[in-house]
Amino acid sequence: MLYLVTGATGLVGNNVARLLLARGDRVRVLTRASSDPRPLAGLDLEIVKGDVRDAASVDEAVRGVDRVVHAAAYVHIGWTQLDLSRAINVGGTANVAASARRAGARLVHVSSVDAMGLSPHGQPSDEETPVAGGVLCPYVVTKREAEQVVSAEVAQGLEATIVNPAYMIGPWDWKPSSGRMLLEVARNRGLVAPLGTNNFCDVRDVAEGILSAADRGATGRRYILGGERLSYFQAWRIFAKVTRALPPLLPAGPLVRRAAGAGGDLWTRLTGREPDVNSAATAIAAQSRNFVSGRAERELGYHARPLSEAAEAAWEWFRQHSYA
Repeated sequence: MLYLVTGATGLVGNNVARLLLARGDRVRVLTRASSDPRPLAGLDLEIVKGDVRDAASVDEAVRGVDRVVHAAAYVHIGWTQLDLSRAINVGGTANVAASARRAGARLVHVSSVDAMGLSPHGQPSDEETPVAGGVLCPYVVTKREAEQVVSAEVAQGLEATIVNPAYMIGPWDWKPSSGRMLLEVARNRGLVAPLGTNNFCDVRDVAEGILSAADRGATGRRYILGGERLSYFQAWRIFAKVTRALPPLLPAGPLVRRAAGAGGDLWTRLTGREPDVNSAATAIAAQSRNFVSGRAERELGYHARPLSEAAEAAWEWFRQHSYA
């Protein structure tokens, strides 16, 4: 079986590519010429240089493959960069989905729980929860639009499944992406935790879920790939224990959250550069998230290990690769 993986230098895509190789599948990746070469170094795979925003390079990468895992995305939680987010997350997805349909390849589109609806007051949310409201920053908006693009191609004959991972952590986080939170705690910068809750999962379990979706996911269906539901305060205490850092002292109250977000927004206006801490990011971090993975467990055999195991694997990988 020949797979194309987009976003193969990122956390999800790199874990998917390595898992495919470990189980004996052939792997082709589409990667930009400017991408960090380290994530793919030494891997027995085919590299096509290109960009998901370029339809011709996507067509070249898709030619002859059986399945496509589309994990490429632009992730910035803030109010800026809508045009770039839309070009990659929506336009890139449109190119990949259209090419896969024309080539007769099956697609797994890696979305996010950020594209889904939230039930009020922290009640469980699943794939049927209405998609409405939320913090409508460019990332959330464009991930929702990308799912609509995939659904439109399904209506035209594409075989595609959508997966919606929650907050992932684990090895092979080269950028790093979500592992930055673990590293911040490790550096004793996590004394005041965000107020909200989230579902925390191991990226290795998510990679297994993605390949299960490729094997047996229903066309047009969405699958939440979630994990252990914890407050950020609880998660940061786990991070502190794993990294032997100072644990958080308390969760940030509303006044602290608003002040931090307003400070980030002011910095954006003054400098034109939006920091990681801004009012969109702090609002999302304050949400009470409770996503359930029952459909993926029943139909894909998905399972999620505890956050402590994922954090230990991530920390060991960071240490081995001189991030800590």
